[in-house]
Amino acid sequence: MNSLIKNIALGAALVLVCSHALAEQEAYKIDENHSFANWSIRHVASKTSGMFSDIKGNIMIDPNNLANSSVEAKINMLSVYSGHAKRDKHIKEAEYLDTDKFAEMTFVSKKIEAKSNTEGVMTGILTMHGVAKEITFPFKVLGFGSDPWGGHRSGFEARTSLKASDFGFTWPFKKDAPVGDDVEITLLIEGVKLPAANPAK
Repeated sequence: MNSLIKNIALGAALVLVCSHALAEQEAYKIDENHSFANWSIRHVASKTSGMFSDIKGNIMIDPNNLANSSVEAKINMLSVYSGHAKRDKHIKEAEYLDTDKFAEMTFVSKKIEAKSNTEGVMTGILTMHGVAKEITFPFKVLGFGSDPWGGHRSGFEARTSLKASDFGFTWPFKKDAPVGDDVEITLLIEGVKLPAANPAK
């Protein structure tokens, strides 16, 4: 009997712990109108920069324990913008991003290591150009606050560097290639809090 009571008590405690952990998570939808994936890459002797402006996805965050958080995001490669229409058209062609075949980039987090309440290191699977690779990068929580429309928002920043060749792009291997292999990425992400009873779609 004592053993049964202990098992029941242990089970109840585990349910309470799990419920508490889930309750700490807050759901945010990425606001594609206020989120950007900025990039820069070597061009001949200088650098060219631009961004992807169409980012969608969901963020589950525990403000008290960043390790209990997760991210899923999609970037529309057709939203690439470099400030020059002719160059943007060229970037989308098969020689570079080949957006006719690979119009979407995805990222799904696997693990988050918290360094503090506002900084951490995220590991996840990035899929681009038909290639899926695990990447790790640091990020910052910029803050939380109410917006002018009665909602609640969150802000995040992350920086990393990728090698285009790791994802099957061949332009860096061309003789006297004008465009480099290393791509510097800065993510500026704004999330809109979802009601607790309305899971992200």
